[in-house]
Amino acid sequence: MDLPVLEQREHLYHPDGEHETRKLNLTHGTKLSLHETTEILQKQKWSALLALVSFAATLGSAVPCGYCIGVINAPAKIIKAWCGKTLKESYGADLSDAGLELLWSSVVSIFLIGGAIGSLGGAKAANKFGRKGCFLISGALFTIGAILFFACRVAGSVEMLLLGRLIVGLASGLTTAILPMYLTEIAPLALRGTFGVFCGVGVTGGVVVGQVFSLRHIFGTEELWHYALSFYILLVAVCYLPAYYFPESPKYLYIVRGEHELARNQLRRLCKGTNAAVVINHEIDEMEAESNTKEQSRSFLSVLCDHTLLLPMIIVCGFQGGQQLSGINAIFYYSVSIFEKAGLSTPDAEWANLGAGCLNLCVSLCGPFLMSKFNRRALMMFSSGFCAAFLFTIAFVLFFIDTTSWFPLLCIVCVMGYIFFYQFGLGPIPYFVGAELFEVAPRPVAMSMGSLSSWVCNFTVAMAFTSLSNAWGAFVFLPFSVTCLLLFLLTKFYLPETRGRDSSEVAPLVSKGFHSKIN
Repeated sequence: MDLPVLEQREHLYHPDGEHETRKLNLTHGTKLSLHETTEILQKQKWSALLALVSFAATLGSAVPCGYCIGVINAPAKIIKAWCGKTLKESYGADLSDAGLELLWSSVVSIFLIGGAIGSLGGAKAANKFGRKGCFLISGALFTIGAILFFACRVAGSVEMLLLGRLIVGLASGLTTAILPMYLTEIAPLALRGTFGVFCGVGVTGGVVVGQVFSLRHIFGTEELWHYALSFYILLVAVCYLPAYYFPESPKYLYIVRGEHELARNQLRRLCKGTNAAVVINHEIDEMEAESNTKEQSRSFLSVLCDHTLLLPMIIVCGFQGGQQLSGINAIFYYSVSIFEKAGLSTPDAEWANLGAGCLNLCVSLCGPFLMSKFNRRALMMFSSGFCAAFLFTIAFVLFFIDTTSWFPLLCIVCVMGYIFFYQFGLGPIPYFVGAELFEVAPRPVAMSMGSLSSWVCNFTVAMAFTSLSNAWGAFVFLPFSVTCLLLFLLTKFYLPETRGRDSSEVAPLVSKGFHSKIN
């Protein structure tokens, strides 16, 4: 039975309390008041299917992405030694220490290269195979990578290890480009911010899980390291089992594919409850308006050459690249040394580093609540401002750490403070802000470019940090502090508030480039 349609689009809720009022006819000709409709749109609850998709997609796709980042550090010496031994046995090649370091750098960095390539291909894949299709492709790539990881030690093949790292990098890049878009497109307006943070939370959680399973007390040994690299396959297997039941993005079906009835069917599956008709009709109205006035899909070149999309593209790429250049990975790299300077033994410093990762995860779990209750602009400025201050303090304290007895303790406090405030905005918001700034047609390109920026900057930090640290010492953290300050200014002057607004309403606010008036 067809659901009733709206006579016109209803009013939209704005976070600042203002409302755009539009005439609204609902089920059986009943006209709801402004307040009643606002209440319905604001209080839309999760359906069982929505919850299943969000948690399964996060655990089966985002967590393995983070897992592959975190699992490689602890057993690095063991795997590096195995690589050298294997190459000597297979090819008679006796690598020098420098050659072995170069090989290990390749093992680590090829994952990041795969991530950049996967991100770049995400835009075309999203329109060709759909959001759900890309999710399934990433699952297949993660599975292939896990098989290669498990078999490489038995087969005595360094090539399989390298290929596995490249393939899971491709899967991870595709995940970070597509998953936030998929989750925000299947969620009703009131829940989009909540669903947008799931990818970031999953990646953060995956890093911690990877660190745990690569400990020497679990799989981080000469005999079991290949189990550590491939253990995430259990999550993939469990979470992808119900994937056939997952819905495709209604917006993709309606606007890109033009399959209107199928899009309605998917919305009916996703929206349950007594007021589901209101939410469904709202979504259909938004999609109908966008499909009638906008192109259904956009190529890379057309998006990059469109001056009206310049500012939102800068914001998306700046946020995702700045997230990596804000120093979070460098902090985790350097924290063991900081804890050792504070008087901890090496094993205790490693456990303290794991504790820092757990703090990062625990705060990230507050993301869905924060995104549903607070505005994006406020959270991003709050987070980037505090992170800039903590990073500057870390650089100052590290430089003078041997001059004052309590400076090591202060340094630990600053590290923990940075990690704490990072997850208020810098951690979650860059992953999904593109889905809120861009309409459906240019969205895949924007999300791909943002993800590409993230992986490229991640690669840059991974390759340059050690050299810069040796050259600059404690002052290596100052560029990270400056990055956070620049993100604060970019947010303050150019990021419009997106909470509670449809992307079709936000896009015009940033269409005039740096002359845009966001308020």
